[in-house]
Amino acid sequence: MRRALVLFGSWLALACTEDPDPVPPCDARCEDGIAARALRETVKLAYNLTLQANPVGAQDETTDCPLGGSARVFGHATSNPQQGATEVDLTYELDRCAVLEIDEEADESYQMIVDGTLTQVGIMAVQPSATTALVMQSESMSLVGTVHDPPREYRALECPVELGQNGNDFAGLLCDRPIGVDLGGGPN
Repeated sequence: MRRALVLFGSWLALACTEDPDPVPPCDARCEDGIAARALRETVKLAYNLTLQANPVGAQDETTDCPLGGSARVFGHATSNPQQGATEVDLTYELDRCAVLEIDEEADESYQMIVDGTLTQVGIMAVQPSATTALVMQSESMSLVGTVHDPPREYRALECPVELGQNGNDFAGLLCDRPIGVDLGGGPN
């Protein structure tokens, strides 16, 4: 009986020390998806820090990024309060804009420096009655930092970007590689 208790106690100790939810592996596609999420969220942050609550019309604002660098946003934005949407035709000049996101989901965590110019055209939802529909493009964007948790080094230098957002679906090409991200969850 004592031997059975010792064996059961040993098994119980091993069972309690194992990670019940191991972090899933993150391949190159997963890493690109997290980098694309970092780019999208950096652009969203730059918009919120510079243009949110501005009057409609021509825009040209610059802000410091949270961990260094800067973001300049310029172009045109109009609002449709009946639809709860903002129509945008904006350019983002991200100059070594450094951001950090630590999330419970490993595939939503990153520390990134974003550098380059990106255009954004479409509709941003302000209320649930509207759906975000955006096209984002850049001839040359650099993303350098870490993605995932535990962090993995990430470098994408002077890459073309062709991304579109429809609701929470965010997909397209990053460095000529296909990506897909569910902005309500993790990479697809």
